[in-house]
Amino acid sequence: MRELKNHLYEQVARIGKAVASPKRLELIELLCQGEKTVEMLAMQAEISVKLTSAHLKELRLARLVDTRKEGKYVLYRLASTSVADLWVHLRSEAEERLVELQLALTSIVEHGDELQGVSRADILRRAAAGEVLVLDVRPEDEYAVAHLPHARSLPVDVLKKRIAELPKDVPVVAYCRGPFCLMAKDAVELLRKKGYQAFHLTDGVAEWRARGLPMAN
Repeated sequence: MRELKNHLYEQVARIGKAVASPKRLELIELLCQGEKTVEMLAMQAEISVKLTSAHLKELRLARLVDTRKEGKYVLYRLASTSVADLWVHLRSEAEERLVELQLALTSIVEHGDELQGVSRADILRRAAAGEVLVLDVRPEDEYAVAHLPHARSLPVDVLKKRIAELPKDVPVVAYCRGPFCLMAKDAVELLRKKGYQAFHLTDGVAEWRARGLPMAN
């Protein structure tokens, strides 16, 4: 019986081993946004294709990531939305327990605290009524896979060129891939410099879905 118990724990530990790498966690977060090639993942995670492939192999061995062929390309994707939920819950638990992480996050979210007391449902209601503009500043291909309801796609690099198109009489709420993503921070800083009332929503699509809130695609 002891051998059986050891085997059971070893199998669960495979998941722990697979996620016990900062870069593999980042790859999971990137795949929460949709399917990607190894080249795209390598570029976005800022590591080599060879190292990205090695990390993806570990994630596949733990059944956290799947692949499919499309022409000459191999596309990687999360095995299920429950893997995205695992990432959200693991990151949330770390934020709850680790002061070092809490301090690091304060340097990213300078204006997110101004959304405290405003429920996600209220943001949805205001966005539907045109009382707030929700901006998705991720790349357009990620927006096309899934995004927050009523959100407008305006990647942060495009925002710099088209910021004058946005009305100044409506508050702007910007979001990207989640709390660790810097694109929304950059967008909010740019908007505020240009005189907009802008706020940083730390939720990404994975966090939004994990809360049981509706998605659009």
